[in-house]
Amino acid sequence: MSISVKKIVAAAVAAAFVGGCASIANQDSMEVERRLSAAGFQMKLANTPEKMAHLNRLGQRRLVPMELDGDTVFVYADGKGCKCVYVGSQKNYQEYERLSIQQNVVNEQRETAENMNMAVTNETMNWDLWGAWPRPILY
Repeated sequence: MSISVKKIVAAAVAAAFVGGCASIANQDSMEVERRLSAAGFQMKLANTPEKMAHLNRLGQRRLVPMELDGDTVFVYADGKGCKCVYVGSQKNYQEYERLSIQQNVVNEQRETAENMNMAVTNETMNWDLWGAWPRPILY
């Protein structure tokens, strides 16, 4: 394989990796935004150039406490995905945290079920088909 072909292949692999990471980041932000909405956060679109410029100056894809009329509010800006900002109260933030914990429990349960499914598949493995396997040393 020539050097230029290797460079092209390497560039394609890197692009696929970066694209995959971006896809995961977008999926994660969509899940966060669903929870924010479910927790009562209000969403506003950056539908003017001025709003978009301001949105892009905010911390991206993270909840940040800010002051609004003497009260603490929580702001989540997403200039890449929805091109919007979510704002919620302390009560909304607490509900968001509760929903996040609940989602983590669901994710752990799903992972446990998948692992158990893999264990069942593992139990039905045809070991004889593969020949001899080295045995682990048991202490």
